[in-house]
Amino acid sequence: MNTAEFVQPFTNAARGLFTEYDEIPRVGMQYLDAPGVGSILFLAWGQHFHEDPAKQVATHAWIATTLSKPNSKGPWFIGDVSLYSVNGYVFDVPLQWANENISAKFLVTGRYRDGGWSGQGPALYAFRPYDANGKGAANNAHLECVTLLQYETSRNSEDVVSKSMRGYQHADEWEDGAWLFTKSGKSGVLFAGTKGVGAKYWYGWANPAGPEVPCIETEFVNEFPTCRKADGSLCPKSDLGGCAGHNDYRGWWSCAFSAQFILYNPDDLAKVASGGMQPWEPQPYAAVKLDQQMLLNPAHVEEDMIGHGVQRRFRIGSIAYDRAHDLVYVLEPFADGTKPVIHVWRIL
Repeated sequence: MNTAEFVQPFTNAARGLFTEYDEIPRVGMQYLDAPGVGSILFLAWGQHFHEDPAKQVATHAWIATTLSKPNSKGPWFIGDVSLYSVNGYVFDVPLQWANENISAKFLVTGRYRDGGWSGQGPALYAFRPYDANGKGAANNAHLECVTLLQYETSRNSEDVVSKSMRGYQHADEWEDGAWLFTKSGKSGVLFAGTKGVGAKYWYGWANPAGPEVPCIETEFVNEFPTCRKADGSLCPKSDLGGCAGHNDYRGWWSCAFSAQFILYNPDDLAKVASGGMQPWEPQPYAAVKLDQQMLLNPAHVEEDMIGHGVQRRFRIGSIAYDRAHDLVYVLEPFADGTKPVIHVWRIL
């Protein structure tokens, strides 16, 4: 395969913006050629845990595309939304749709955080970081936002069915998204990630005995439901005893994972914005399974961390949508040794 070349050298272009966030960072980015502003890279930035009261700091900003002269603006908060729900991805909205439905808020941001802390499915909020003259909001401002998608969080409720994405599992990973709008007039909101599809999912480790057998972190059995079946019901007590010989990579696991696109109807999100639907009511109208197109770690690197076989996690990373050519670029991590590979899909 051809190897991409760098057009600019590595630069710490976000220096000084997000200095509090250094624990398993989460980063989203969107390129914009914005009237009155020019070419910018809009950033969303957070970390795995946002529990420390002293670190509830702003998560969004922009920098110039000349990385040696970033001329940063921000950072800002997205309304008063939980930090867990806003700092995983950011992408643009077709201007006509934004003007008609969300008061010209032409950017959306969100996050899916495993365990359902961000909501039991992908979250999405629309916002606008500058006025009609291209003037950015004041640093640390709370930007006005419109909720488009927000499922119930596991921190508010142990119900993983009634206000969740259908088929939800705590081990899901929705890494990025794009608002598709083709020249032919078709549209859809796409999320890309690694979906838990196993018969059971649990908090703990991959079990050396096989992917179909849970390996529970017994320390938390009496604190929250550490194992569920795919339909959301609790696992039997016989599954809650833990296991021997596991590695050190604790987290949410499923018996099996699948690389997927899921697609939402923008009309449903417009109804949420106008109050005609609750933010947990929209559901994907289609799911596209991608494993047949993935390379799936052919060099078998870091398998303790990412899993292997049907339990391979992190199958998809960031994505980008080229609206001018109706192309979706999808990053697959660990596809060329430790390096990623970019897949390209054409939207017809």
